[in-house]
Amino acid sequence: MTENEIASIIVDTSYHIHVKLGPGLLESVYEEILYYELENQGLSVERQKAIPVFWKDIKMKLGFRTDLIVENKVIIELKSVEMLAPVHPKQLLTYLKLTDMKLGLLINFNDKLIKNGITRIVNNL
Repeated sequence: MTENEIASIIVDTSYHIHVKLGPGLLESVYEEILYYELENQGLSVERQKAIPVFWKDIKMKLGFRTDLIVENKVIIELKSVEMLAPVHPKQLLTYLKLTDMKLGLLINFNDKLIKNGITRIVNNL
């Protein structure tokens, strides 16, 4: 399955979650439900995966955690905020570069229309 095919499933699933629940819940609630729904569709999903950061070939004690990684190809960064900050897309792009993945979806469930809350971030795709 390609990154774009996976992204299509993620977007469709996010839409259905948003229609049913609407905006305003905590990010962790949307994460739990999206994780459940994607796994139920037979996708391999990792939740809150710790990713190490290497500096000069040394593994640092601190790295970062991704919200969701689907099929080892797409990183999902979830938000439930009034407005995305300029750092949010940059953060996801950095995650993509550090993991050598090509596609990330930044999903803000707090938008009135979920289509306005989804930002596609690419890294050499």
